[in-house]
Amino acid sequence: MTLPSKTLVLTAPQVHQKIKRIAYEMLENNFSEKELVLAGVEGQGYHLAELLKKELENVGTLSVQLVKLTVDKSATSQPEIQVSGDLKKLRKKCVVLVDDVLNTGRTLAYSLHPFLKIEMKKLQVAVLINRSHSQYPIQPTFTGFELSTTLKDHVEVVLGKQAAVYLK
Repeated sequence: MTLPSKTLVLTAPQVHQKIKRIAYEMLENNFSEKELVLAGVEGQGYHLAELLKKELENVGTLSVQLVKLTVDKSATSQPEIQVSGDLKKLRKKCVVLVDDVLNTGRTLAYSLHPFLKIEMKKLQVAVLINRSHSQYPIQPTFTGFELSTTLKDHVEVVLGKQAAVYLK
């Protein structure tokens, strides 16, 4: 039996370049705002939100608030989504929902639920990799990289010092 091979899609410098570009696009799309909320999906989505927050603070004067969304990615129906912090404090704010990979859109569709309970100014979606296999009506506002894959392929995102994107 052979082990599945990994193909390098993005190197660490390329991943960091994509994150920087997404941050600039966020600033451009929200230039009149004083504050932006980044809602990262627990795991690599939250880690990406942390990196975007750092980049936004380096390149602009926008105040950035970070919240974590806890979602069961393997569930076929989603129980209540957990949001770190007070959801009421996000009222009338611009929120960017952040995840590492957009595959079918299920995780991001579930992640929208808490934000439907409050009045928001704007809701946007940011992903590092968009695989374009949408089964749900979710389209990212900000995309680092479009990657054509088959449904059987797996995309692995590694963030941090050894950042990379692999296709398995």
